[in-house]
Amino acid sequence: MGLGTRALSTAGGMIASASLAVFSAGPVWAQDLMGQPTDRGLGLQPAASPLKHEAIWFHDVILMPVIVGICLLVLGLLAWIVFRYNAKANPTPAKWSHNTAVEIIWTVLPVMILVGISLFSFRLLFAYHDMPTPDMTVKATGNQWNWGYEYPDQGVAEYISNMLPEDEARAQNVPYRLAVDEPIVVPVGKTVRVLVTASDVIHSFALPAFGLKTDAVPGRVNETWFRAERTGIFYGQCSELCGVDHAFMPIQINVVTEAEFAAWVVSRGGSMTPATAAEAPGGTAAQVAANAPAATDAATPVADTGAAAATALASSPTAPAASTAPAAGAPAAQ
Repeated sequence: MGLGTRALSTAGGMIASASLAVFSAGPVWAQDLMGQPTDRGLGLQPAASPLKHEAIWFHDVILMPVIVGICLLVLGLLAWIVFRYNAKANPTPAKWSHNTAVEIIWTVLPVMILVGISLFSFRLLFAYHDMPTPDMTVKATGNQWNWGYEYPDQGVAEYISNMLPEDEARAQNVPYRLAVDEPIVVPVGKTVRVLVTASDVIHSFALPAFGLKTDAVPGRVNETWFRAERTGIFYGQCSELCGVDHAFMPIQINVVTEAEFAAWVVSRGGSMTPATAAEAPGGTAAQVAANAPAATDAATPVADTGAAAATALASSPTAPAASTAPAAGAPAAQ
């Protein structure tokens, strides 16, 4: 064996050893953390809800093969053109300006690829919009620069969630710029409807582990949903550039058991028993009010309606004691 052959063999062995070490260390690098970013992670965050499972499948099974195939095809075409049609290999250039067959191929093939992707893309999009009957509702309002959360079904008034200062985050051993002082708390296994809006500029409610990313637009309420599959703490952030402190608007969702959620609701002054049918899961008081007949400007019909309603409630054997109060819009008793 010659010196050159031994050198090549040694170099090949070193490359093989290095490659083996890299691939052996790969699983350590790819040990993704649940609910938060992973240092040197290569893939998407692990899924903790049905929507994120479908999004990961769409990314890994549909998009990635198409992306890799197109990149390899373009790379191969470039290499072929560079080596086959350079000045040395092709001293006499061709005189033609176009090729009809090639133009048809590079027009029809991308269209077919996009149509194939769209079939799976629409399926995922429909899954996001086909929300099951929600078990509860959380309203998230983006502010410059924090989030406000409200639980209309449980009667929990809006509270403000701010990012933990660095010293507090380090002391609690939680991720700085992701952990907050007042997180969202939801029970595991329940379908949670999230109503997203903003009070000033456009924000975006994004939490990767649940596959959530919904714009918070002032004067508009957008809707999304998730169902957490496991308990734990999950982090997200505002993902729409909203001002100088955009990077200081983290989102934290604590997924707990139903008993822990009930205790948290009580600690917030709420109740797990909706006060009225309008506050039952799947429907809020605002929705019921929107479906109610509009009140007229005439004082007499409104008063008559209120009096009739009060009489009916008073005569009902199941009516609560407070049901004799005048209806909204009716004149108070003198």
